[in-house]
Amino acid sequence: MTTHRKLAAILCADAAGYSRLMADDEAATLRSLNDARTLFRERIQAHGGRLIDTAGDSVLAEFPSAVEAVDCAVEIQHELAKRNAQLAEHRRMQFRIGINLGDVIQQEDETIYGDGVNVAARLQTLAEPSGICISGTAFDQVEGKLLVAYKFIGEQQVKNIAKPVRAYRVLIDAPAGKPRQAHGSKRRGAMIVAGVAIVMILILGALWNGQGRTKVHPSPSEDPALAMPSGPAIAVLPFTNMSGDPREDYFSDGLTEDIITELARVRELHVLARNTTFQYKGQAVDVPALGRKLGVQYVMEGSVRREKERVRITAQLIDANTGAHLWAERYDRELKDIFAVQDEITSRIVSAIAAGSAGLLQESARRRVAGKRPENLEAYELVLRATAPRAYTQQWYDETSALLERAIRVEPNYARARQEYAWLKLLGWIFRFEKSTLPPDEIKHNAIKAVELDPNDALAHRTAAYGYFFDHQLESFERESQSALALSPYDADVLTQLGMACSMIGKSGLGTKLVKKAYQLNPVSAGGWYHSALHYNYYRDGDYRLALEMVRGHPGQTMCETQFKYVAAYGQLGEPEKAKEHWNNCVRSVPDFSAERLAEILRVWNFQEPFIEHYMEGIRKAGYPCRNPGCKLIP
Repeated sequence: MTTHRKLAAILCADAAGYSRLMADDEAATLRSLNDARTLFRERIQAHGGRLIDTAGDSVLAEFPSAVEAVDCAVEIQHELAKRNAQLAEHRRMQFRIGINLGDVIQQEDETIYGDGVNVAARLQTLAEPSGICISGTAFDQVEGKLLVAYKFIGEQQVKNIAKPVRAYRVLIDAPAGKPRQAHGSKRRGAMIVAGVAIVMILILGALWNGQGRTKVHPSPSEDPALAMPSGPAIAVLPFTNMSGDPREDYFSDGLTEDIITELARVRELHVLARNTTFQYKGQAVDVPALGRKLGVQYVMEGSVRREKERVRITAQLIDANTGAHLWAERYDRELKDIFAVQDEITSRIVSAIAAGSAGLLQESARRRVAGKRPENLEAYELVLRATAPRAYTQQWYDETSALLERAIRVEPNYARARQEYAWLKLLGWIFRFEKSTLPPDEIKHNAIKAVELDPNDALAHRTAAYGYFFDHQLESFERESQSALALSPYDADVLTQLGMACSMIGKSGLGTKLVKKAYQLNPVSAGGWYHSALHYNYYRDGDYRLALEMVRGHPGQTMCETQFKYVAAYGQLGEPEKAKEHWNNCVRSVPDFSAERLAEILRVWNFQEPFIEHYMEGIRKAGYPCRNPGCKLIP
């Protein structure tokens, strides 16, 4: 079995008093442990880490950054403290966490060993229950970058480690502006001016009724596009199809997604994305447990029964902390009134959550334009059918194209139909369902038309941005990107897709921040865009080992676009024998694939020539040089 060394931030955690808790109540302890494991898994993933082991009551994880490891640990301890506050003192499950930045050995099965891991495990034993202890090497990286203070507890002689280890306790409850040590910290960059922060806190405090805020911590970034949501969080579960025909699922699913979209227009709400909540489709859920797992204060669920031209919709909003119903309603309407029902449901949610802020929803509704909603319900149904989740195949692409083309013929001024069609054409080109070597003109044409019809549709601006992007009109790309981010600052799809594009044109700093924000909001949705953007950024910086790690986490492992990333990274790492399998995988899926073809792909994606040369150097070192000067594709 081959191994390789790397530098990593290691997090070790262990439950304090676990044996006592098990002796007291095994079933309850196991439930608490499983809930804690879920929390660790979600937070580790959100911070770009990798969960390695959860043996017994322990947790082992690695991160590419000490800052992310400590930030993750702080979030976990804050959340565990909130959960424990609801339990009797003798039933509270508290974890000790140790973090070290050090050299580790990784085997082919991705397990890790070495002093880097051992030191983290020893530091964990030095931490107090619900506390965090970090090594001096980790402290050197995080000092001044997080909103916590630290206490130096001296050089510690730990078991089986020859040299003493500098150790620091993380004072997670220290006042934000007055750290207990002279080396007090700020979180990821310059804080917003203190007076502005105080004003914003007062505004939000007046706006919300005090029932709690989202578990995602707001970022102090001065750029609104990079700020995290700070209002109450809500999860909208998939509405149940009560029609008795599974083929009608598209309608109830589409209605659910439309409600999510409309709620997301209310800036003061943090609405979980569709692919986070749709994993619970068809399941009976324990709402308080689900609220804790997803980190939300409110859960909405409902059902849809459609019979010919009539529809019955039931909806209820539940306080996830108590399980109490805040409101429930049944709507019996003609199908043509479906949009009015959506508005009413959304308005009721906002009114129930926000103190005296129903006007927010009315303001949001007024911003819509008539072009967004079709006069002909057939066009709406065609779009719902077209956007129902399916695997990306040639058949899917052809059938979806036909549905959206028909929707546009039926309703030429239906903005959503044009936006969906433009994005579909982009996906068709990316996944090679379109035979053209260049992105189709329909992308820009239909996206720009969608923006004209509905200037308040973030996805239309996103798609228009990509239309300009591929037409090399980068000023227009930036304008449309800014509009999309302003309209939908918490949409992980928008953030990662535009972050990826920013990385391609050389704005890697902004691109990285956008995709990391998206990944924290919704790892599932951010997916491959996040991993690809960070792969290219790490590669650009010469950190080929981290570039390789990002490829390994990419969800689309069978894609040629993923496989050639392995080749470039392995080439630069001097491991051409490992690159060979991935190159062959690419050629099997794309028979005309070549180094020249790859260089052309990078150029079409607007990568700058110095980067393309750098990237193709990795491909050449892997054993696949270009046959033409400058890696130009000659027909």
